[in-house]
Amino acid sequence: MTQVEVLLSSTGAAPPANVVAHPLTQSSLGRYGDQLSVPTYDRAALTPAVVHFSVGGFHRAHQLLYFDEVAERRISSGWGVVGVGLHSRTMKDALAPQDHLYTVVERSPDGERARVVGVMVDYHFAPDDPARVLDLLTDERTRMVSLTITGSGYRLSPSTRTFDADDVDIQADLRSPATPRTVFGYLVEALDRRRRAGLAPFTVVSCDNMHRNGDAARDAVVGFARLRDEVLARWISDRVAFPSSMVDRITPHTPPGEREAVARRYGVDDRWPVITEPFSQWVIEDTFCNGRPPLDEVGVRFVPDVAAYELMKTRLLNASHCALGYLGSLAGLRSLDEVMAEPVFARYVERMMDDEVTPLLPEPPGIDLADYKRTLLQRFANPAISDGLPRLCRRGSTKMPHHLLPSLHEALASGRPHRLLTLGLAGWLRYLRGTDERGGPLVIDDPHAELLRARARAGGDDPRPLLDLRSIFGGLGDDAAFVAALREALVRLDRDGVRATLAAATAAPLH
Repeated sequence: MTQVEVLLSSTGAAPPANVVAHPLTQSSLGRYGDQLSVPTYDRAALTPAVVHFSVGGFHRAHQLLYFDEVAERRISSGWGVVGVGLHSRTMKDALAPQDHLYTVVERSPDGERARVVGVMVDYHFAPDDPARVLDLLTDERTRMVSLTITGSGYRLSPSTRTFDADDVDIQADLRSPATPRTVFGYLVEALDRRRRAGLAPFTVVSCDNMHRNGDAARDAVVGFARLRDEVLARWISDRVAFPSSMVDRITPHTPPGEREAVARRYGVDDRWPVITEPFSQWVIEDTFCNGRPPLDEVGVRFVPDVAAYELMKTRLLNASHCALGYLGSLAGLRSLDEVMAEPVFARYVERMMDDEVTPLLPEPPGIDLADYKRTLLQRFANPAISDGLPRLCRRGSTKMPHHLLPSLHEALASGRPHRLLTLGLAGWLRYLRGTDERGGPLVIDDPHAELLRARARAGGDDPRPLLDLRSIFGGLGDDAAFVAALREALVRLDRDGVRATLAAATAAPLH
């Protein structure tokens, strides 16, 4: 199995008592001694060739680290990164005072180590100065634009993949192309300016967890362009590359206390450090239109077709995250490692992956699925990360149709076992009532939270009011036998509790 897998450990020794934390800036990098790794390359020599929209913890723990390694190994100085935010100033306020440096702490049960990442050369909050961001995107040096805007950010119909032309912000961008509100307004206006100036377009790389994310980016960008100018839309369709990619690294939200912990251990006062796991993986379709970054020299896999890798990740890792997040929350647990510490949950997710999901998957070239699943179980159980269940439970109406429900649809269509997948769905439907099995409150963080909660409470153990939402569930509600099985799963969760229900389901023979 060949993966981008960085297994890092340290001595685990506590820092000296006299460690003094210094604010993280370019001038302070020489003060950290042996406590952590810092950039040794000339940051001023980096060419700003990559623009990334929506810089969050995952992007800083994943894609930026690969580009940082390209610079650190002196492979190339031509791939510096500029971040762009659209909705919040928070990241700019954190990064600007520290010269866009930040700390990544990689934790495993064996130890941890920290690294300051320096490949981000600038950051813009787009609403402050849209013209500056458009100039950046039109700059000939910009050769690639990457995205982590979440699945719902593409404004595509889940069933038809058509672009939502009626969106309020999209309409505003059509009226005022020079002052966009959306990422697509920025991309299309910049591509139009490049076209008129005779400049090569940039490659658009989606790094979001969704099926064929490159096609989704193409559909959204071309769909928006078509609303402006059919000629422009054809030029983008013909000239711009939209490679799909698969990204993987568990990166929880950084708790408030981590800033102090990082300062105390490493002597670096970072306004927003990132905590992540040792494992990292990035697979990209080898389709670029303006030069390809040398990411393959630092572990990224370039492939002709990313589909099999994407299915492996979304249907094993992401679907398991969904099922464990909802079922664990109902049982009163708070983090993924707590869930995996209970054998009944570990056995459930292992059986679901082995018996019900894996038989539906093609094996990606160079990947041993059995090894991949063993690694997943170890990653889920990593107590050094303590991935909070609320993160796994967010945006279920976007995640479930992409991650767990496709396997369920395929299993039903082919007559294959689906009892454990059905339990995962039942866990979500029960979670949507907003209380755990003891009556404690659960937060439903979802763009359709009000509608979903109302239907879940109205239906109780009857899943049909929710299944009627065909944009989410497709035709699952048309299968009477499945609806009955789902209802029975909801009854068992209410009557017996999560643990007993999982124990019975995993003890029963496969059928």
